[in-house]
Amino acid sequence: MRISYKKLWKLLIDKDMMKKELATKAGISSASIAKLGKNENVNTNILLKICIAMKCDISDIMEVVTEENSIDNKENNHNV
Repeated sequence: MRISYKKLWKLLIDKDMMKKELATKAGISSASIAKLGKNENVNTNILLKICIAMKCDISDIMEVVTEENSIDNKENNHNV
């Protein structure tokens, strides 16, 4: 199992916001944005700042996915 931040990127698209704008609004570094982009671990304070800036809940920006779901999604993307 792993963490996925796809929900965050979809939320940014819905709000017509760039990653750089999110970093500025949330007061987080570009390094943190890069970690999120790679689905790497970030401090919970970073996630809290994002939630406050985006006025959302933690479940709106991240989810736990199983490796099986991750593989299925990759296969489905190649078939499109």
